[in-house]
Amino acid sequence: MQHYAELLHPDGTQFPPDLTALKLGVALAIGLLIGFERQWSNKEFGVRTFSLSAMLGVLTSFLSPAMQVTGMVGVIMLAIMLNVRDILETKSVEGTTSAALMVTFVLGVLSGQGHVFTAIAGAILTTWLLSLKPQFRALTGGVTTEEMRSALLLGLFGFIIWPLLPNHFVDPWHLLQPRQAWLTVLVVASIGFLNYILLRLYGSKGVTLSAVLGGLVNSTAAVVELATTLPAAGMLRETGVAVTFTTVAMLVRNLALLTIFGGNAAAQQAFLPMAGMLAVAATYIWLQRRAADDQKDVALNLDSPISVSKVSRFGILFLLIQIFGTLATRWLGSEGLLVVSFIGGAVSSASSTAAAANLVAHGDASATQGAMAAIVTSMVSAAANLPLLYRQDQARPIVRSIAIWTAIEIGVGITLLLLQVHLQHAGLLHAR
Repeated sequence: MQHYAELLHPDGTQFPPDLTALKLGVALAIGLLIGFERQWSNKEFGVRTFSLSAMLGVLTSFLSPAMQVTGMVGVIMLAIMLNVRDILETKSVEGTTSAALMVTFVLGVLSGQGHVFTAIAGAILTTWLLSLKPQFRALTGGVTTEEMRSALLLGLFGFIIWPLLPNHFVDPWHLLQPRQAWLTVLVVASIGFLNYILLRLYGSKGVTLSAVLGGLVNSTAAVVELATTLPAAGMLRETGVAVTFTTVAMLVRNLALLTIFGGNAAAQQAFLPMAGMLAVAATYIWLQRRAADDQKDVALNLDSPISVSKVSRFGILFLLIQIFGTLATRWLGSEGLLVVSFIGGAVSSASSTAAAANLVAHGDASATQGAMAAIVTSMVSAAANLPLLYRQDQARPIVRSIAIWTAIEIGVGITLLLLQVHLQHAGLLHAR
């Protein structure tokens, strides 16, 4: 038996059977995965064609580079034949399927060369992109010039401007570090733009999703839009639920910003009070949702958060809060930072939270101080929804109810914050 095995595999070190079987299996799985998606999409090339293309790729990888080129040429010729036939019969071009076929061949080659992770990841991403055709059509069909300009500006801000900024303090008082400040502005703007895109795609799927995504983009603008749209549609009860969902989104976003820029220590300090506020908001939502109807669709008409003027305003506000917060913390301690955060929360809780988190990262504030600043600015932002609601005549009947629950929410947050501070002073809870 040993003799026959050596005849079958004369160079076992170069092509070990177990490793070869693994590479062939991965290539076959890749072809099946992409092929099933194409077949489910009613395309001419399906499971067998894509599986064979992947197998051709892995087999040519065992041979010379010239054979790999020959294999790719063969796949390209097959794709050309497919498109010529479709042009003659249906006047259409199977560009996506042709590209997917060539990608499948390359993924097979990668699998044969031992890049198994790259091949599998590429196959999953390819299949995912192919399956998103309806979503991409919906997105591109409704993309405006402003939104395209916003995406280009985001790339300009991130890949051109940011690397050119100095990566050190540019003033003798150590108040401004341009590159890190710009990175903070860029991250917050990117989060807002991503949620804006999600809002455009899925924002008409119900009040809840619209409120959450709108709150992540711009909670103030979302509250104004909801307070205008829902009562006019006879959805007064749902208005309170939607406004509370924007508060929930704002709290989650601020806690995420504190974690990203301030670190886990600051986030842990802020978690208990914010979790208490979220629990109160969830209770209100649960009580109201039993009688509310969330099956109606609502569309929020929010502007893109990315523009030169908006990013400039946010950046200037962020820098002012960070500079005054740094000076206030140095001169007045925690009280000074809380005052700045209180004022900043009435304008932009995202910029105030990011500024406080940056102070923690720079060592100008402790994790506890940064957490308290984020909590205070979030409370102020939640309370700022009340005058926005009151300005809308049709929403005034629910202002009293929202005000009571907002007061409870803030009260629970303050209580848990004071309890946390007391336990830390008593040595029962570790303070960072």
